[in-house]
Amino acid sequence: MYKKLRLLISLCLLWSLALAALAAPLRMATTTSTQNSGLLDILLPAFQKQTGIEVHVIAVGTGKALKMGRDGDVDVVMVHAVAAEEKFVADGFGTDRIQFMYNDFVIVGPNSDPAAIKGAQSVAEALQKISTSQARFISRGDDSGTHKKEQELWKAANIQPEGSWYIEAGQGMGKVLQMASELDGYSLTDRGTWLAYKGKVELSLLNEGDNKLSNPYGVIAVNPAKHPETNYADAMKLIDWIGSPTGQELIRDYRLHGEPLFIPLLLK
Repeated sequence: MYKKLRLLISLCLLWSLALAALAAPLRMATTTSTQNSGLLDILLPAFQKQTGIEVHVIAVGTGKALKMGRDGDVDVVMVHAVAAEEKFVADGFGTDRIQFMYNDFVIVGPNSDPAAIKGAQSVAEALQKISTSQARFISRGDDSGTHKKEQELWKAANIQPEGSWYIEAGQGMGKVLQMASELDGYSLTDRGTWLAYKGKVELSLLNEGDNKLSNPYGVIAVNPAKHPETNYADAMKLIDWIGSPTGQELIRDYRLHGEPLFIPLLLK
């Protein structure tokens, strides 16, 4: 009788743990840009309504998001740094990557534009003017997708940014825009976060349109072969849904100040 009772208790405990696992939210590490833009406030409730799956969002820089994926701390990552994403998959930490939308980066700065970058024909010319004038530039400095892009752009312009004019904040995009506004500095930002903040900061959009400023986003499931405890099934449901006509149309139709923030890549 005692053995049967112990067996029953053990079965009940296992059943409770299984139910808890089923009810656990899907853990997604993503960039501050997708969070700041408000896009996830549109996408994730629609996904939950259709599937019943709750998504718990951890908004960090791309570098940290990918590290959380490598460590098995999340089930899926949504980031914007193509080379880093491809390495994450090639190293076996991620699987089923899709590139599902894009926007672009822009350079914003003081309304007075002390480096006179407005009208520059390329992003390299704009960065050269900022460097030559030693006007303040506020960098994310946090290994985010935006920071990686910024470093790539300085390198392409043959500039090593250093000195008191170049400030590495180690902060998310929203904080960096606020710092740039307060310090009369320039900064590189994704267009989505800029549209979300442009009415809140004393900055102007001063350089855009160079094809080097393209900013594609990918979503990747954490590889269950590396981390068997990962919620791979729900991660794949999210990836499939984001790439579906429903998810892609929501991305296409999302606007701030009447402007689209992201362009879907999988909408036919």
